[in-house]
Amino acid sequence: MIEQIDHIGIAVHSIEESATLYRDILGLQPAGTEIIEDQGVKVAFFEIGEAMIELLEPVDPEGPVARFLEKNGEGIHHLALRCDDIDQERDNVESKGIRLLSDEPLDGAHGKLISFMHPKDTGKVLLELTQRRSGA
Repeated sequence: MIEQIDHIGIAVHSIEESATLYRDILGLQPAGTEIIEDQGVKVAFFEIGEAMIELLEPVDPEGPVARFLEKNGEGIHHLALRCDDIDQERDNVESKGIRLLSDEPLDGAHGKLISFMHPKDTGKVLLELTQRRSGA
């Protein structure tokens, strides 16, 4: 079951430059930075209530976030929806005709399992399912 918005992903050219707005101007609390090699991105999270804002900076010039920036410029990249059972939710959306961008859940930031839905099936919005692992 979908529980809540987990985070909003924003593609940026530079986390260092973009973090100023969220941290210094808006006063959001930083919640960590890490590199997700498999996805070719560096991410930084900022807490806002029970959700987060995730800044995505490409580290792979051929990766999906780099391609997104080249095509669209900086801006909202995806909306992540937290669920309690990612496998069950993957089955649910697939049974209703939504294609997934991976055969299995992937390892995401903060130790979460993640899975993206094809934006052509979701009204041109890249939706991400997330599930927190035990202890994460």
